[in-house]
Amino acid sequence: MARTFLVTLHYDGGGFAGWQRQVEERTVQGEVERALLRLCAQPVRVHAAGRTDAGVHAAGMGASCTVPDRWNPAALRRALNALLPEDCRAMDVREVRNGFHARKGARGRRYRYVIGSDEAAFSPFRRRYEWALGLPLDAGALAAAAGCLEGEHDFHGFSVRSSPRAHSRCRIRSGTWTERPDGCGQLFEIAADRFLHHMVRMLVGTMVDIGLGRRPLSDMQRLLALDPEVRTSPPAPPEGLFFVAAEYPPECFA
Repeated sequence: MARTFLVTLHYDGGGFAGWQRQVEERTVQGEVERALLRLCAQPVRVHAAGRTDAGVHAAGMGASCTVPDRWNPAALRRALNALLPEDCRAMDVREVRNGFHARKGARGRRYRYVIGSDEAAFSPFRRRYEWALGLPLDAGALAAAAGCLEGEHDFHGFSVRSSPRAHSRCRIRSGTWTERPDGCGQLFEIAADRFLHHMVRMLVGTMVDIGLGRRPLSDMQRLLALDPEVRTSPPAPPEGLFFVAAEYPPECFA
């Protein structure tokens, strides 16, 4: 017999080559599966709600795994945290129904992007967790750019064109810029049913160029209209991006 669990992970992406297991690189999936191998004495595959890139952080990554039924949520959480490295922690473990898959079962996902617009953003105590831009941004221009996003659009222009996918349409539930509480920069928060590879970083990079006056607001609308004459700005750095949460319907839980 076996039981399936949803593990909510927090990790500092700076020391990882992303989520997905790689033969010669340190990854989050590799570390979690290595810990589960020791706990279960057999290989255990872990599926995440999203695949973060190298340097991208998570403050609520959902990951599913199926383990022998001797484990309960509290015991599995304690055991995982005894074996996981310091830059990765299981914050919560919940039992889910058999057959649950963290990526396929998610009905929505949320990301946050952090920008530092002051000189202190270049401090080694901050730049690991934000884009040390060090330049003022036009808050009105950022808000107007984000206002173009809500609803369903084809985000082909904001994705890595070589990545395989059935389609490139996503439904954006919300996308907002806010001033950070300490006045040292901006936060971008976005929620959608799905995201394409590099999509959030490309959105942020393009909107920041609009906020800096380097390109017109109309470029957002043209990109969403798949205008072949317009390309996105370079993607924002990975350090400022956080996977915040995946959303699951109540019927997923046991």
